[in-house]
Amino acid sequence: MWQASKANANPHYGVRAMFIETHDSLPLTPDYDAWPVDVSIASIEHQPRELHVYWEDGQFSRYHSVWLRENAADDSTINPATRERILDLSSLNAWPTIDSAALEESGAVCLTFAPEQRPLRFHPGWLRAHDYSNGHTQDAPLVAVTTWRGSDKQAPDTFDANGWLDHPSGSPVDTALLEPALESLLSQGLVRLQNLPTAPGTLADIARRIGPIRPTNFGELFDVKAKPNPDSNAYTSIALPPHVDLPTREYQPGLQLLHCLENSVTDGQAVMMDGFAIAEALRDEEPQVFDTLSQVRWCFANTAQTTDYVWHEPVIRCDAHGELLEVRIADFLRGPLQTDFNQVEPAYEALMALQRRLRDPSFAMRFTYHPGDLVIFDNRRLLHARDAFEGSSGQRWLQGCYLERDEVRSRYRIVQRTKRQKRIATAD
Repeated sequence: MWQASKANANPHYGVRAMFIETHDSLPLTPDYDAWPVDVSIASIEHQPRELHVYWEDGQFSRYHSVWLRENAADDSTINPATRERILDLSSLNAWPTIDSAALEESGAVCLTFAPEQRPLRFHPGWLRAHDYSNGHTQDAPLVAVTTWRGSDKQAPDTFDANGWLDHPSGSPVDTALLEPALESLLSQGLVRLQNLPTAPGTLADIARRIGPIRPTNFGELFDVKAKPNPDSNAYTSIALPPHVDLPTREYQPGLQLLHCLENSVTDGQAVMMDGFAIAEALRDEEPQVFDTLSQVRWCFANTAQTTDYVWHEPVIRCDAHGELLEVRIADFLRGPLQTDFNQVEPAYEALMALQRRLRDPSFAMRFTYHPGDLVIFDNRRLLHARDAFEGSSGQRWLQGCYLERDEVRSRYRIVQRTKRQKRIATAD
């Protein structure tokens, strides 16, 4: 085993570095992100198939040689213009192994790989951020998910957006609003902005601050208000039960935005419920119900004269680790259940147990829309509903649209990247 260090002994693990970082001498990374060197590398060791890194704070990291070779940032591995990979590992003459390793004064790690005998440099901040040997896996959320009940949380996290649209996307004012708003959305599935303009169509400008709008058969923007000959219960004044939108699609929209342009009617309060909180209550208190709802594939259907959307999926869906991914709840959009004969009664028993939870007032958050309000919520987690209102008492007009969860995650990563870049620039 070969060991490299920058200087001076350390009684804890042999040697440590004594140097001043020079960020402009650090190598590129295989992405466009910024990776501050918050902790320096003290020393490194290598075997043919592993690199061992000892950090100044005592953390020990291990990286496989094949992983390092594929994630290098030179022009034999990625296209420098796009940062997209061009290396085909199977085209190498043999398994990529480490022939030699050196720790540079800049803090970079330089490895020479066989069979190519190619020296490649690695950024210490990037290595630390991608330390999969210490639990940095792809399953870690950008922001920790926090479930809630209306009995504990009586209103969405709310931010003043007055004047926000007067500033360009990516400006300090834009970022100062988006960062906490997106964190609330990622964590709690819901956020509210207030004091926005109420001109029709403003929603499109707001949505595109986050990402592209997802069009549906309702268009890019849709108007939620009572109208003659409605093609949805949403376009009436009757109460709407808790539901997600478009569970009839193979990939239901990840986000919904509702922007209040007018609201002078009597009643008609908005209702929000955290579907993940309801699912977790079932998992804890009625595990058989939870298991049934996460296994039986229900039919979700929305048929009209010119469209016919049908999809089959469980009401609750989890990932491989049992973490909640989505809920599909919309009684008025369920088609006939088609499942094994012996599953039908247990499926309906589980469905009715869920329906009883939806009537539990402790889960419901109620609030009133005011002109200029905008709510953004996770349509694959949050259930939304509406109390009935008196249609002749005034006007109620919301405009809505859909985005994808991916757009929120992407926008939040860019906000965080910009902060890191500023940190590095300030440090330099």
